[in-house]
Amino acid sequence: MAERLTDRGFEVVEADSGEKALELLEQFAFDIVITDLRMPGVDGGGVIEVARQRYPGIVAIVITGYGTVKDAVDAIKRGASDFIAKPFQFDELMHVLQKALEQRRLSSENAYLRAQLEERYQFGGILGRSRPMQALFHLLDTVARSSSTIIITGETGTGKEVVARAIHHNSPRRANRFVALNCSAIPETLLEAELFGHVRGAFTGAVGTRQGRFEQAHKGTLFLDEVGTMSPSLQMKLLRALQEREFERIGDNQTIKVDVRVIAATNSELAKMVGEGTFREDLYYRLNVIPIQLPPLRDRRDDIPLLVKHFLEKFAPGTTMHVSQSAMRGLMAYTWPGNVRQLENAIERAVALSAGREEIDVADLPPEVQATPQPTSTPFVDFPDDGLNLPGYLASIERDLIHRALERTRGNRNRAADLLRIKRTTLVEKLKRIGPDR
Repeated sequence: MAERLTDRGFEVVEADSGEKALELLEQFAFDIVITDLRMPGVDGGGVIEVARQRYPGIVAIVITGYGTVKDAVDAIKRGASDFIAKPFQFDELMHVLQKALEQRRLSSENAYLRAQLEERYQFGGILGRSRPMQALFHLLDTVARSSSTIIITGETGTGKEVVARAIHHNSPRRANRFVALNCSAIPETLLEAELFGHVRGAFTGAVGTRQGRFEQAHKGTLFLDEVGTMSPSLQMKLLRALQEREFERIGDNQTIKVDVRVIAATNSELAKMVGEGTFREDLYYRLNVIPIQLPPLRDRRDDIPLLVKHFLEKFAPGTTMHVSQSAMRGLMAYTWPGNVRQLENAIERAVALSAGREEIDVADLPPEVQATPQPTSTPFVDFPDDGLNLPGYLASIERDLIHRALERTRGNRNRAADLLRIKRTTLVEKLKRIGPDR
């Protein structure tokens, strides 16, 4: 067998036992393993298990004289690509081998295409295939390479921190820390200490020296969420830290120098706040070196099916759970004031209410989504990248509408034809073509 495989262009290494095969597998990444099943010591199943653990893509063919169904099933379960019973013709082995290699090639191509799709539809965990998101991905890819200060604006739930993390993890600073601080979640009296740290005894409760977020983010990225809630006095101290790249801990006179990239975020209109005098103009321009505006979900509805699929995989892993067309139409019609975060919560709720069903329907969605009128002009279609069969799709819509008209009229064809604004004879002809039953 080794000689004939060599004649066919394969590079073959032989092993006279399972133990020898395992030694060879440790030394070299083989593409194929062909093994007998019943052997003393380590049997063929053991060889296959180790080979698959070490090289998940390896093609494993089992040859045995014990050609029972149970042996075949056990071998396949342990990772074999196929099973050949003795006696066999060499051409049979070649057929099985070529089929397994073709399957491996297709699997590899599919994995590559999936990776390409993921690369097209995401940036650092942010999903989107709509035009606004593709433009955003291009901008993020560009600005991630620099160390310039960035301000991210967008409505609540659009994913400002997710974007900030994506920028950091695609930047030269990714080996260092990403430190996040929500400025609106910390009392004003403690926010300065959170930013710059303090020494022991600086204020009541300061029992020890503590690093601030600026110091923790040295060589990395500091994300300041809801920066518009800062008081004017703290805005001044933040401005100095950004300009000079240095600060002092509270209660200390020693200057600490840092190398920090600052990414700020807000859902407030800082330019308007500058005009009203509630936000420093010089700090605004210091933060606004590279502005990034995140689109609300209502302006990127094409991304909803992609996001729904992602959240279903998150909340119902390992299942074939999906959303019905009517439910998807409802999701697409809703305006999502809470944006992606609200959509995620809606899908989590729907999965919980589905009680193990594979299909999520309208009744599983939040009441506000159910109450949204669905558009009647064009039904939702998840348009695939490779296109769709338009005649077939239109025929399915026609068939659905005809059956719904007959259901509403309890089978009365005259009334159904009136509902559809067609002649009764036309309806009869269509029913002959599509059939009366669903």
